[in-house]
Amino acid sequence: METDQNTIAQMRLRADQISRLVTELHPLTPKLGKPDAQNEIFRALFELTKQVEIVKKQLLRVEKEDASKLL
Repeated sequence: METDQNTIAQMRLRADQISRLVTELHPLTPKLGKPDAQNEIFRALFELTKQVEIVKKQLLRVEKEDASKLL
């Protein structure tokens, strides 16, 4: 079954938006002035980034699978 390219494009757009928002949180975090909270927030932001990258990687796989079926 071929995947709707529009669906992939929408998902990639949303994943990119999430990545951008997470990145924008990084420079704000030190301004909290609370090292313990900052460390936990940085850890959480790192985990969010990893998970979004997994989504992007899976989208690439789906695209490649669809492209190889067309050959």
